[in-house]
Amino acid sequence: MNEIVYFDSVTDYNNSCGAETLHPLVSILDLSKCPPRKWEAGTSVKMNFGIYAVFLKDVVCGDIRYGRDYYDYQEGTLVFVGPGQVWEVEYETSNYQPQGHVLIFHPDLVHGTALGKVIQDYQFFSYQMNEALHLSEKERQVILDCFAKIQNELNQTI
Repeated sequence: MNEIVYFDSVTDYNNSCGAETLHPLVSILDLSKCPPRKWEAGTSVKMNFGIYAVFLKDVVCGDIRYGRDYYDYQEGTLVFVGPGQVWEVEYETSNYQPQGHVLIFHPDLVHGTALGKVIQDYQFFSYQMNEALHLSEKERQVILDCFAKIQNELNQTI
């Protein structure tokens, strides 16, 4: 079974995780609070992203393929996805519980900003390489702190 899942908006991704969308352009999720993914063992699922995502992986879910090559990642790495990328995940188990955190944001969030003008220069969002960013424990804590601050902002009343 080769299923294609499209994530064209923050809400699309949040819905796939059973999470509330607090802001239409940005979200932080603790993936351990998402329901388990239920696929047949050995299933290959393609994910087509129309959004940016920064995953802090706390568990290996299976093999991730980007193009023809496998993505080099392990527990405790950052995995980046940019709009227009298609990832294929080969799940090893039939009832996989995601672990880790993800920052997702729509391109409209940075459109017209200084970041929006240069984000295409950040190669980690447009991988030609197939390597994740491996973090030290101290770097992991910095990322988690940043995610917590973004989540705090999202929880504030507008």
